Amino acid sequence: MEMQKPRRPLSLLASVTDESEARLCVSLGADIIDAKNPAAGALGALPAERVRAIRAALPAHVPVSATIGDPSGDAERVAQAVRLTAATGVDFVKIGFWPGAPHEDTIGELGRLSLQRARLVAVLLADRGIKLELLDPLARAGFAGVMLDTFDKCAGALPDIASPASLRDFVAAVRAMGLFAGLAGSLRLQHVPLLLTLGADVLGFRGALCLGAARTATIDPAAVRAVRRACGPALRGAIAPQQTERAL
Repeated sequence: MEMQKPRRPLSLLASVTDESEARLCVSLGADIIDAKNPAAGALGALPAERVRAIRAALPAHVPVSATIGDPSGDAERVAQAVRLTAATGVDFVKIGFWPGAPHEDTIGELGRLSLQRARLVAVLLADRGIKLELLDPLARAGFAGVMLDTFDKCAGALPDIASPASLRDFVAAVRAMGLFAGLAGSLRLQHVPLLLTLGADVLGFRGALCLGAARTATIDPAAVRAVRRACGPALRGAIAPQQTERAL
């Protein structure tokens, strides 16, 4: 009988704006803490000092990611932002990419950076079209994972924009490259049952964890508990920076 490959652990990523929210989300079962400024755009960046404080406020075993801001076509600007973010001590640095834009120079530049412990995570924007041609150069540049998100937070949640089949195809294509696959983008509690069928390694939430489901509001403990409960036993750990496809 053919043995099944063990499932990778599913991680719950909670986007937070400060140390207090970070500690609260970890205490309620979040696996990965994502430092983000939701008032500054889809991938709004927090000041480096705030990101550093969030990292310092949490135990070392809790992975922390941080965004560098909304996508840019300036390779040197992106590389500088990545260097500054990595210097805060985070485990993952998230970089957004516009579909269809020429990113070869940026990806090549990022692949040559020496970032010590930090790993790179690409963020693709489903409401601008799910384009998979970037996966190969991202893998060759040493990225750890790719997340699918949305840019226009008023246009609907990821499952409203992309069909379940297209999301499964995205996850499968990313994992075939040896990278971890994440899904985010205005995800809500009611989306969790569907999300659990798609095979992703990371599910990312902000608005669903906040008061009134408003992404710029503060974290609501009851909302975090509800999402954590809905994910149930599927959550079996966090993606660690050093993990590779072979290790999983």
